[in-house]
Amino acid sequence: MIPLILLVAIILGMVTALQFQAYHKVEKQKKLIYQQGLEIQRQLKELEEQTKVLNALNAEKQQIISVVSHDLKGPFNRIFALIQLMTISAENLQEDQKEYLGKMHQIVADGLTMIRNLLDNRRLDEKEIDFVPERINVSLMISLLIKNYKTLAEKKKIQLFLEVPQQLFIVTDKLYFNRIIENLLSNALKFSPHESSIHVTLKGENGQMEIRIMDEGPGISAEDQKGLFQKYNRLTARPTGAESSTGLGLYIVKTIVDKLGGEVFCESETGKGATFVVRLKNLN
Repeated sequence: MIPLILLVAIILGMVTALQFQAYHKVEKQKKLIYQQGLEIQRQLKELEEQTKVLNALNAEKQQIISVVSHDLKGPFNRIFALIQLMTISAENLQEDQKEYLGKMHQIVADGLTMIRNLLDNRRLDEKEIDFVPERINVSLMISLLIKNYKTLAEKKKIQLFLEVPQQLFIVTDKLYFNRIIENLLSNALKFSPHESSIHVTLKGENGQMEIRIMDEGPGISAEDQKGLFQKYNRLTARPTGAESSTGLGLYIVKTIVDKLGGEVFCESETGKGATFVVRLKNLN
């Protein structure tokens, strides 16, 4: 038999050996954790530097967009006004000259819409939009907007039909209400085929105002409707007159309507046109 003292010594030796091994294992793990911590710190610092560079590039991009868009808006507005004056006195022009004038009108209007959307997008991104509510006659505003778009509609032989009550008032921001209707009308004209119709209806009941803009275009597929109001979204259907698009119009409409406490949605089936509906509280 092994003496008790020797047995105790063996057990103590084994315990010591195990403790020694555990100590070295812990130290090894601590060293590994320390090295991993240093690597994480290095990666975080590198990520921080990259973020600073990206933020600087993004700020520079936004500044360039703002300057270019703002500087272009003035000349485009002047050209647009001159084309409208030429259109009024176009009796002495030949048919091909009238056609060229119409194309210029469409191109300039298209460019102005793109510039406004770029500026609106920047303001929305930087939360610079200030809403100034006032009591406005929506019936009158929409009637005037329809008149502004009639010349463009005539270029594609599109008929604009308006059904509004004589007077309907709402408390909202006049500028951004205009931007909602302008973007929806512009979209309807872009995607409507030649010799078709666009119907705009306005009604107010139960403390709510509703605007419907219905076109006879190709419609919007169920797949396209999933991301309809997302930024830079491009539809499968293409504009019928080769018009340009930033993919921002419907995103801006949705953002502004949300801020005004309303809702906007689309009713459409492929091949059956599209109807955009805007509902706002009628606080008159």
